[in-house]
Amino acid sequence: MNRVMVTGMGAVTPIGNDVESCWQSLVAGKCGIGAITKFDTTDFKVKVAAEVKDFEPARYMDKAELRKFDPFCQYAMGAATQAVESSGILGKCAPEEVGVYFGSGIGGITTFEEQQKLMLEKGPRRVSPFFIPALIINMAGGLIAIKYNFQGAAVSSVTACATGNNAIGEAYRAIKHGYLTAALAGGSEAAIVPLGLAGFSNMKALSTSEDPAAACVPFDARRGGFVMGEGAGALILEEYEHAKARGAVIYGELCGYGATCDAHHITAPDPDGKGGARALRLAYQEAGGCSAPQKLYINAHGTSTPLNDACETKAIKLALGEEAARACMVSSTKSMTGHMLGAAGAVEAVACVMALREGIVPPTIGYQEPDPACDLDYVPNTARTADLELALSASLGFGGHNAYLAFRKYAEENGQ
Repeated sequence: MNRVMVTGMGAVTPIGNDVESCWQSLVAGKCGIGAITKFDTTDFKVKVAAEVKDFEPARYMDKAELRKFDPFCQYAMGAATQAVESSGILGKCAPEEVGVYFGSGIGGITTFEEQQKLMLEKGPRRVSPFFIPALIINMAGGLIAIKYNFQGAAVSSVTACATGNNAIGEAYRAIKHGYLTAALAGGSEAAIVPLGLAGFSNMKALSTSEDPAAACVPFDARRGGFVMGEGAGALILEEYEHAKARGAVIYGELCGYGATCDAHHITAPDPDGKGGARALRLAYQEAGGCSAPQKLYINAHGTSTPLNDACETKAIKLALGEEAARACMVSSTKSMTGHMLGAAGAVEAVACVMALREGIVPPTIGYQEPDPACDLDYVPNTARTADLELALSASLGFGGHNAYLAFRKYAEENGQ
């Protein structure tokens, strides 16, 4: 079986539009949540979200493309371009040996909403001929493949909030089993629009707090719902010997993937946490475990909903055992980025790789009131220096989808 390395990364997020600025914000505990500026929220119960700020899509797409394609495609192209450029892989791998595994939970809902309004006001003839290409979820990956002539498999995962992890995990398996030499993998989302906000709000999923500092408080007793985020994350995954031979910078190793389904409910997690625990265990075992739980970091799904955070805590204990679960470090970077839906797993994978590389665990900010049902070490409020060996990234989605990724620290001096 092939080893799989991370040789490039990109990120467009509410706390920074590249990997370095996003990472520095995570370490600093910067909150990207604020009052919604994209539209008037007078008639909405929900007033805050984690919007991408000061993004310049023209850096990544020409003007004609910008007019045609939804913001989720624009965010995707931003993160993908950064990942490709940081990897130096162009020209170093045959086009048919590079795949694209890139998904979205919702896709082009901005375009859908705009074109529906246009049709109702001015008739069907005014609907854009680019309406369908602009909104279909696979188009983000398609545009990336077209831009870089990546001719390997191009597959778009759509597993709600587990999308990013499933995309990365399936790309990992394709490289591990020899179907591809490299792949660009990740996820993108741009669903902070009136229709998206109304839908999530009316299903009672979102926090109604108007205080950005109190709206998203994972594992805290005050939690009352998640905060919508947006953006994109991308990784270049590459077979180890190929990466080594071309002298690539190796940021970390992807060494485990677990994917399961609760098969329980359309939105609620299994209260026993069995599905999440099994996904964690699969990724952890494939990675070969960790020499000590103190060297393990788990980037939790940590949405700040009453059900998820308690069930996720239970799942971690079930998978690792009570003692190891209490000894490892768990944090939710959604406390800073909000819930980026289909992009969440991809950006959180970047956070895991950076945590291993820098020896710093990002915090769970806003943590004030402990909940007896959430009793692990959530790295509250302040980043922590740690001698990390392994990082697990959790993503759980509506429909019962559970996906865990395992990343191992890469030591260049001995190739381990």
